[in-house]
Amino acid sequence: MKSHQFLFLICLSFIVVGATGHGKGGYGLVRNFYRRSCPPAENLIRDITWSKVRSNAALGARLLRIHYHDCFVKGCDASILLNRVGNDPSEKEARPNFALSGFDVIDDIKTQVEKVCPGVVSCADILALSARDAVSYPFQRPMWDVLTGRRDGRTSLASDTNGNLPSAFANFTNLQQLFASKGLNVNDLVALSGAHTIGVAHCGAFSRRLFNFTGKDDMDPSLDPIYGEQLKKICPLPTNAATIVEMDPHSSLSFDKNYFNILLKKKGLLQSDAALLTDKKSARIVRQLQSPRTFFRAFGISMINMGAIEVLTGTNGEIRRNCRVINS
Repeated sequence: MKSHQFLFLICLSFIVVGATGHGKGGYGLVRNFYRRSCPPAENLIRDITWSKVRSNAALGARLLRIHYHDCFVKGCDASILLNRVGNDPSEKEARPNFALSGFDVIDDIKTQVEKVCPGVVSCADILALSARDAVSYPFQRPMWDVLTGRRDGRTSLASDTNGNLPSAFANFTNLQQLFASKGLNVNDLVALSGAHTIGVAHCGAFSRRLFNFTGKDDMDPSLDPIYGEQLKKICPLPTNAATIVEMDPHSSLSFDKNYFNILLKKKGLLQSDAALLTDKKSARIVRQLQSPRTFFRAFGISMINMGAIEVLTGTNGEIRRNCRVINS
């Protein structure tokens, strides 16, 4: 067994079960919500997700990002999965969501779950579970408990993303305020930023750090200059929107604590990454999360908190039959 897997298995016993109360809402979410109504649901979602990730390791970052972008806009209600209605663009068409992918995986999971338990399992729960399972695949164990019982929202508008999704160019104050508005604290902000240990970013998300940062043909001083020169070669002007760069150099498919190591070396790719070092408390947490055991535990807790933001439960919302359209 690899050392990082061993450390992960040790830390599993320290991950708390249940939301800790930071996330807005969350009432009504429980463990094993489908225990009676659809007993195979969670194992089925896990098996399909693992099968997909086995063929495409990049899905961990993609499904995690969809879940994140869903929860920060109107809560974890799967509204990001909805297609537009009429002439009004949906959330997935909003500029911050252009690069999202993996929606077809959620469609495939929903189709299989509907065959077993029609009209029972929400798209919002499928998204939360599949994001966890995709990231957990290399460990063959769940990284955190996903509380379930979410119901699906019935509206999705691109305009709803305005001011609700953190910008890659945000400073610490803006990040802290946005997370606080969702009921999340600085611990959650830093731990969830650790998701950048997997995945990629397009040049446009960070190129302003490389060229004329302050209007003096300079580079962002918070970025390691050697790393910055390497990025310039990958992303020269004019910026190619299709070019991508690993968020965590040479480790973008491995969910590990390396993000915090590179951050302290001034190699965080985004301006919002570097911003975590501009606040004393946040910087202290960054240093603490260099420990795999500490990071995995903190990430699990914060994912539970995030997954409880403004959820619909009980008789609110609906259980969509097709994740892309509301029930008729």
